Order: sequence, then structure tokens, then C-alpha cells
Amino acid sequence: MSSPQNPAADKKRDAPAGAGLAARVDSALARGVTRVTGSALGTYQTAVMRIGLSFTWLFFLLREWPNRHELYGPDGPWSWDMARRLTDDNRAFTALMWSDSGVWFESVYVLAIVSSALLMLGWRTRTMSVLAMIGVLSLQNRSIFVGDGGDNVLHLMALYMVFTRCGRVWSLDARRAARREKGPGTGPGAGDRDMTGIVLWTLCGLALVVAQAVGDTRLEWTADGPVPGIGWATVLWGLWAAQGLWWLARRHAPGEPRTVLDAFANLAHNGALLVIMAEVCLIYATAGWYKIQGSRWQDGTALFYPMHIDYFSPWPALSHALASSGTVVLLLSYGTVAVQVAFPFTLLNRRVKNVLLAVMMAEHLGIAVTLGLPFFSLAMIVADAVFLPTSFLRRLGTLVGRAGGRLPLARRGAVPAPRESEDGAAGTRTLVG
Repeated sequence: MSSPQNPAADKKRDAPAGAGLAARVDSALARGVTRVTGSALGTYQTAVMRIGLSFTWLFFLLREWPNRHELYGPDGPWSWDMARRLTDDNRAFTALMWSDSGVWFESVYVLAIVSSALLMLGWRTRTMSVLAMIGVLSLQNRSIFVGDGGDNVLHLMALYMVFTRCGRVWSLDARRAARREKGPGTGPGAGDRDMTGIVLWTLCGLALVVAQAVGDTRLEWTADGPVPGIGWATVLWGLWAAQGLWWLARRHAPGEPRTVLDAFANLAHNGALLVIMAEVCLIYATAGWYKIQGSRWQDGTALFYPMHIDYFSPWPALSHALASSGTVVLLLSYGTVAVQVAFPFTLLNRRVKNVLLAVMMAEHLGIAVTLGLPFFSLAMIVADAVFLPTSFLRRLGTLVGRAGGRLPLARRGAVPAPRESEDGAAGTRTLVG
């Protein structure tokens, strides 16, 4: 019992408990900071997203190659002047508004194809993620009425992927880094020059200079950017300067400056990964709760109607067969709503989440087949992949590597060590990549 005659003794007995709690809080905070700055989390998940999103966008661009002029070019119903007036109002970024030349349109379209292909392969992923983002924004903001919902997912993920270290595994960058580690000359100072990276970094800088010097490109420093107060000139020049700073620190100050920059890179990666996960949960939550408010979803007949629309019936016999059963339509309608509403809550239980994730991917495959929305379904499946277990992805990578022989799957089955570079090797000094 405490004694009112001896308050000092009471304080002495209470001090260890308070000090112990503070120590535990400090220890937890220290572990959390080390966790988010000491390593890039979800490297396999971001690699899957890099490959899947790039493949989806590349597949769409190649499929629409014969129709590119009608969709995004000078022959489309949404003319260049109309797009110009729209972007003057909403201030959306698109390089296609820099010129109405047919040659410029072809150049941007080809750039989008090439950057997507190289990003999918994981070649110079830091640079290709930025160029792929520019390609996605340029084409989609040029004709905003072209798309089926999957374009919105690609639009958002293209922005987020710029901040991720998505080339740590399953990329040409990772394979090149692994070969340098095993080959001769891998000690301090090896790979400092990296002429390919230096040339690519220089060309990107020259392109930015030309873009701001020639014509009305709307590359402002403090306005019309992705966030208020920051323009696209600030964003693009900042990304370009960050690569130069990274290379200088790795070559001339490989100690604490490099460690600090690596910690910032890990923090940006983990922050972007968290935003991607929250975005996917938001997509499903809003879709599910909005469906609940619809009378057709409430009575379980919502899916009956799109199955009888010719535009959404690539296989009419299959659609009509499914729609002919009221029980099937009811189960599919209620099941869709239940899965979408429940998914964010299942993240609290790993096993339930994995089961529901498989159900959602199967649902998107069904949408792709029955409703003829392959790009939307593929984009959503790739976005769902951010929640796939790492152990499953590692086993999948090993199986694909064995089946494909010499596929660019570097360090199969091994999680990248903390504080590695973007290429996956601590000793590899590159300027861009």
C-alpha cells in the first residue's frame, strides 16, 4: 500500500512501470522506422504489377494499332481542338497537346509501346516507369471517352509505379546486377561508368529542355501538376535530378549519403505500395456499397440486363444460357456485391483473404469472357495481385523459370536483401536503371 507520509517511495515504485512503457513504445517505433526505411517491402508483388500492367497497356496499344488514328489521333471524332479546349479547362497532362502534327502523334504512340515493352522486361525500370507513365497520361487524357474502366486503373497505377522499386526481382536489371556480382571487377568502383545509363539520362534531360523551350507544353513549375502547388516541370525535373544525385552519391559518397538516399527510396516505395493497396480496397468498397443502393442489385437481377446487350455479349449463346437461369443470375449478383463489400475486411485474416482473392480473380475472368471486357478484367486482376502471398509468387517464379529456361528471372526464390540497389545489387553503380 502507498504511504501518504512517503511520496518519494511511491514515485520510485511507479517510475519503472512508466519507464518500461516508454521503452517499449520507443522500441516499437524504432522497429517500425527500420522496417519501412531499411528494405523495400512487397518486391515480388510490385514486380508482378510492373509486368502485368505493362503487358495490359502494351497489348491494348498493339491491338488498337490499326485504329489508333480514330481513337487518339487526328481522325477521331474527338478532334485535337476539342481535346485542347478540354485540357485548357481541366489542366490534364498530355504530350499530344504539344503539337497537332501527325508525326508527333506517331512518335508518342510508338514511345508508349516501346516504354511499356521495356518496363515489362524490367530494363532501366526507373526511367521506363516515368516514360510509360507519360505515355499512359498522354493517350488517355487526349481522348477521355475511350476506355472501359480498366483505363482508370492503369492511369492511377502508372502514377504510383514511378515511386516503387519494381525492378528488384524478375527483371533484366536484376539479372544484370546478379551477373556483375558473380563476374570479375565487382569490387568498389566497378560499374561506375554505365555508359548506357549516362546516355539515357542525358537524352532525357535534353528532351525536357527541348519540351520547355519549344512550343506551349504547359510544363509549369507550380501549377497544373499532379498535386496542388507542384507543376509537371517540377515533377519531371525532380525525378531527373534525383537520378543524377543517386549516381553521384553512389560513386563519390558510397557511405552514409548513399545509405540515406537508399532509406528515402525504400520509404517512397513502401509508401506507394500502401497507397496502391488502399486504392484497390477503395475501388472494391465503393463499387460494392454503390451496388447495394441499386434496386436491381437488391432484387438480384442486375446481371440479367448486360447479358442481353449485344455490345457486352461476345458469346451470345453463353450469355443467354447463364441469363436463362434465375438462380444463377441471383447468385452471381448477390455474390458480386458480397465479395466486393467484404474484401477490405478480409485483410485482417490471411487465409480468408487468399480465398476471396482467388474468387475475385475468377470473377474478373468471367467478366472478360461473358461481357467482353478483357482489358478491364486484366487490369483488375493485376491490381489484385498486390495482395498475393510472397511465398506463392516465389514458387510461381521458380516454376516459370524452370519452364522457360533462360527467362530474365534473377535470383529465383530469394528475397532481395535489405538496402540493395534498384538493380538488386549493392555494389552496382548505375545512373539510370
